[in-house]
Amino acid sequence: MTDPSLRHRIILHAYVTEKSMDEMERLNKLEFVVDRRASRDEIRRAVESTYQCKVAKINTKIVRQGKIATVKFTKDFSAEDIGGRAGVF
Repeated sequence: MTDPSLRHRIILHAYVTEKSMDEMERLNKLEFVVDRRASRDEIRRAVESTYQCKVAKINTKIVRQGKIATVKFTKDFSAEDIGGRAGVF
């Protein structure tokens, strides 16, 4: 899944909850619903190329809504700015 056109199939949409909004402000993290088959490396490449940022760490979990990726950005990039571009607000 390294084809650039597939990155839109990896990141489905932002996942917004009260907890994710708190993590965005305090910990510079955003959550996305992603393709269930996507690996962490594929998610990292998709997020970095879509939002022109650097990812520090990715955690994933499977929930009823699908696969959720919690993405922590490097200190050079603001999760709030990226969240604005991702349609969180």
